[in-house]
Amino acid sequence: MKTMKLIKYLRLVTSYSITLLLSVILSFGGLDVLSCQAAPIQNLAQAPVNSSADSFVATAVTRTGPAVVRIDTETVVTRQVDPFFDDPFFGEFFEQPSRPRREERITGQGSGFIIDSKGIILTNAHVVNGADKVTVTLKDGRTFNGQVRGTDEITDLAVVAIQPQGNTLPVAPLGDSSRLKVGDWAIAVGNPVGLDNTVTLGIISTIGRSAAKVGVPDKRLDFIQTDAAINPGNSGGPLLNSKGEVIGINTAIRPDAMGIGFAIPINKAKSLEKTLASGKQVPHPYIGVQMIDLTPEVARANNNNPNSPIIVPEVDGILVVQVVPNSPAQRAKLRLGDVIVAVNGKSVKDGTDLQKIVEKAGINATLKLKFYRGDRLLEVTVKTAQLQGVS
Repeated sequence: MKTMKLIKYLRLVTSYSITLLLSVILSFGGLDVLSCQAAPIQNLAQAPVNSSADSFVATAVTRTGPAVVRIDTETVVTRQVDPFFDDPFFGEFFEQPSRPRREERITGQGSGFIIDSKGIILTNAHVVNGADKVTVTLKDGRTFNGQVRGTDEITDLAVVAIQPQGNTLPVAPLGDSSRLKVGDWAIAVGNPVGLDNTVTLGIISTIGRSAAKVGVPDKRLDFIQTDAAINPGNSGGPLLNSKGEVIGINTAIRPDAMGIGFAIPINKAKSLEKTLASGKQVPHPYIGVQMIDLTPEVARANNNNPNSPIIVPEVDGILVVQVVPNSPAQRAKLRLGDVIVAVNGKSVKDGTDLQKIVEKAGINATLKLKFYRGDRLLEVTVKTAQLQGVS
């Protein structure tokens, strides 16, 4: 099956031009992961907070719950009034500026949490991206106008600021996501499907789940996976440990499964918070290739298939299936069918590992790639650059 997927994928690559702006994207089938934004109410499986219960969950929520906020957004979109004007025939009789247009207001809702008494809030980028108006509501009912300080789509993180009167804001204590263990308690807090101040309980199912394997290859993250119920509207809300410390930011759910949700590790947010709060660009180095992992067995089966579009080396490595135009990889003359086996003298077999190497190297760093092209073992120097299209 894996071989057939490889052959099918290679056929698609040779038939169509695909431009993907990631240094490494792993292909694991047609997975679909949804960001947990607000949606019409259809799941009432979560219960409102009851802080009077004498349990570690109630204690944790009492400690952090007041710092969890609801974020309402409004975006103004201009549309043509009548599809009649889209018809090319009638378009000849109406000049573009004279076509009637109508403004529509699209609303959304998500969650967030306060990390600084001066009014700094962490949330997901997809909660506030493109919003013309942001309103922040605290658990105690206070409402503030929010200002989006910075967003980063690649990590799905954003910082929103509000202006409080004095230091009267509750602050969520931040934990250390590097100390998480599978089986630890996980408490999700947020405003799912329009239900404010909701808490669900579960455990940490897996740590270090790569975004590519989850099915969101446009992100560069290693997620925390949890079975604590996460519904639309939980996006941007905190995932807590048993002490009430924030260990992650709820961000995505799998629509094809029950009890599987994903959160951004809080340590990742800590490392980017100041950059986002200052409105600066988050650095995302890339080399500009799309890849899949290759083994000798898969390569051999591919090569024995008379319908295979290319012959690939029968080695462990990372197969290049697309090179992004005008990227560092193109300038280094990498091509479809090349199999990367080492970076800076270190063997690589997993695309995720290569992505981590590129991330760690930074922008304008020089990497020496050793790769097979057919039966020839070659070496090329690639200089990393900022991922295109990221602001």
